[in-house]
Amino acid sequence: MISFSVSEINNILKGELIGNTSQIIKGPEELKKANDNQISFIGSPKYSKLWSDSKACAALICPKNTIEPGDNRAFIRVKNVDLAMAEILSLFKPSTPVFDVDIHPTAVVHETAKIGEGCKIGANCYVGKNVELGKGVILYPNVCIFDETTIGEATVVWSGTMIRERCVIGHHCIFHANVSIGADGFGYRPSEDGRQLVKIPQIGNVVIGNYVEIGANSCVDRAKFSSTILGDGCKIDNLVQIAHNSILGRSCIMAGHSGLAGSVTLGDGVMIGGSASIKDHTTIHSGATVCAGSGVMNDVEAGKTVLGYPAQEARDMLKEWASVRRLVKK
Repeated sequence: MISFSVSEINNILKGELIGNTSQIIKGPEELKKANDNQISFIGSPKYSKLWSDSKACAALICPKNTIEPGDNRAFIRVKNVDLAMAEILSLFKPSTPVFDVDIHPTAVVHETAKIGEGCKIGANCYVGKNVELGKGVILYPNVCIFDETTIGEATVVWSGTMIRERCVIGHHCIFHANVSIGADGFGYRPSEDGRQLVKIPQIGNVVIGNYVEIGANSCVDRAKFSSTILGDGCKIDNLVQIAHNSILGRSCIMAGHSGLAGSVTLGDGVMIGGSASIKDHTTIHSGATVCAGSGVMNDVEAGKTVLGYPAQEARDMLKEWASVRRLVKK
């Protein structure tokens, strides 16, 4: 079992050790659930009152926190509690599933596929014609990679994921269970007689940058023509829809149940809250935030925060809601 002394953890975090404990730390846990062999965190001074009832032997605290740890307990003061806790979680991260063989006998790998050094391909995977896998790519069981797709080194693809033909995937990406990349975009038009819908062929692909992570059951559709693009460092939650021809800049975040209609453009660092919906052909410029549950109908300026349905500048929306409440009370 992995374990550390509080001094060893402090050396790793390069924080300020306050007090000390003889307890060996065997893992992290939230304050209310921690035992005396676990380390926790107090992200804000307002949560300091919970420390006295916690059994944790140590905790990370922010620079503004001035409470004392108590007997045989310790604090590690760090600049950013969240980032420090992420580092601790990495220390105690369990190992991932082990492959007994590099390529499972039940996997189907086309003879023209190029498999990089150190790749792992699990049971019942399919790797199609002219697929290229970079060094150290991991395909867990039941993954399908279709023809002429390329995947960069050290990318991890979890079970049930399907990557359609001609997609381009960067290095060090993570795709969680049942992700769909490159399925047809949603394109239909009424027929001339108005009695049926005509499917619009979707002949483009999906291009995904480096260090992109996509959560379980999310979908990134192929473009009608050209490419649907996710820039480097984008992080996509579970159950997210990204429609055809959308373009995401670098390090965008989309929370669960949010969705982009066709041909939406996100600048760098855009944040989309849970269940937010973005109208087609809309541009949300760099650094903007769309709050949860909002419906964006028009372009959003760089750095702005919008809220509501239809979305408008957050401060204006909050004032409007306050005014409505006052009217109702009258």
